[in-house]
Amino acid sequence: MNKQLLIDYSLFKPIGMLKEGMRNGGAMIVVGKLSSADIPNANKRIYPFEILKEQAKRYAEGPIKENRSFGELDHPDTTIINLKNVSHIILEIWWEGKDLYGRVEILDTPSGEILMKLFNRNLSVGISSRALGSVTQIGEGLMQVEDDLDLICWDFVSTPSNFGSYMKPELQTGLRESVQYSVKEDKYSRAHSLIRDIICVQSGVCCIK
Repeated sequence: MNKQLLIDYSLFKPIGMLKEGMRNGGAMIVVGKLSSADIPNANKRIYPFEILKEQAKRYAEGPIKENRSFGELDHPDTTIINLKNVSHIILEIWWEGKDLYGRVEILDTPSGEILMKLFNRNLSVGISSRALGSVTQIGEGLMQVEDDLDLICWDFVSTPSNFGSYMKPELQTGLRESVQYSVKEDKYSRAHSLIRDIICVQSGVCCIK
């Protein structure tokens, strides 16, 4: 099969009061879901768990370990990571069930400064995986990603399509199991989120903010 550029999105939404981690003299560090396995995303692609697990392992042992796990602000339609647009670096990734999470440091580059200001304003942004791979149609418009997948990076973008992914700013080291966050959400915002997610899953197009 011919490989194609696969771009898939998850929503990173600031929750509670943003704090800055103290790594590297006060860098902002955010935590959130990067990808999910074995369920359709809004692009109607399914990433099998074993395939995504292998790619995550390679990414951890390659780009993350070698301190080159860069991502850009906005998505280029290319396999090349453009250093002048780099906004962040992924520090670590881990699995919680079939959801892949990560700690992401926002860099003090021009693009990183823009991203940091968005987070400081408690605005929602998306995070998007960029990979090369082939897909196979498996019925009802769904496509399954094949085992020739080659993960490139995760970029921050404005358009989310994978649902249920929320960013949590890091308050201290070892955050992910012990730190609690306050979520200010009324019944109307919860209803809006539910309606948006249902419509987006059914249509494959997420046009509701």
